[in-house]
Amino acid sequence: QVQLVESGGGLVQAGGSLRLSCTASGGTFSTYTMGWFRQAPGKGREFVASLAWTSTSADYTDRVKGRFIISRDNAKNTVYLQMNSLKPEDTAVYYCAAKRKASISYGYWGQGTQVTVSS
Repeated sequence: QVQLVESGGGLVQAGGSLRLSCTASGGTFSTYTMGWFRQAPGKGREFVASLAWTSTSADYTDRVKGRFIISRDNAKNTVYLQMNSLKPEDTAVYYCAAKRKASISYGYWGQGTQVTVSS
């Protein structure tokens, strides 16, 4: 059973930066595609970024392109989300997720970490 634990959320002023971390246990981390999602109050969960297990293919929602960077350290079973130039509309609970190779959907989710950006 794969377990994902996020950390690094908090309160930051607009224009600031935060780095989220997600550490996995219980699975073969290096073979999973890792993703970050977020859910703002009153809204559905939305995709933020993903990084394939090869680390050669990263995808981002247009809302964060040029501001957020996803990376991973397979030796530490950890995926990161560096968030720069934060905006109030980035306020949300951020979730880490893992997808097995050849899977269509993300099957493992973390508990989420709150990011609040003040104006």
